Amino acid sequence: MNALQHHKHWFLRLALASVFLYHGIGKFTGAGGIGGFAMMAELAYPIAVAVALAEVAAGIGIIVGGFGNALASRLAGLAVIPVMLGAIAMIHWPRWSFTPSESHPMGGMEFQVVLLCIGAYFALGGGDPAKRT
Repeated sequence: MNALQHHKHWFLRLALASVFLYHGIGKFTGAGGIGGFAMMAELAYPIAVAVALAEVAAGIGIIVGGFGNALASRLAGLAVIPVMLGAIAMIHWPRWSFTPSESHPMGGMEFQVVLLCIGAYFALGGGDPAKRT
């Protein structure tokens, strides 16, 4: 077996974790902070905080899971699913292409569906380094 085979799960982990950490932390530190995100997404402030915390927790959990903690991977994957379903339903639906348009200034759901699928992969136990998947 290739010596790197056992570490291939890190490609998906780093991709997912970097996006979720960037966007989750950005909701706290970006222009307008959580309040700005809440207004843009038309969410109640506590829901906006929960979304940002779920994004940060998912990003951290995916990384922690890479060091052999399968439960962290599964819980992090589970956290990704409602965040992405919410983003798709509230902001990106029904446009597919991620390119912004007049009707969808934040773009379509193409990228969010990819993140949703990666989250589901981890939620279902994929990428467990102990199983060498």
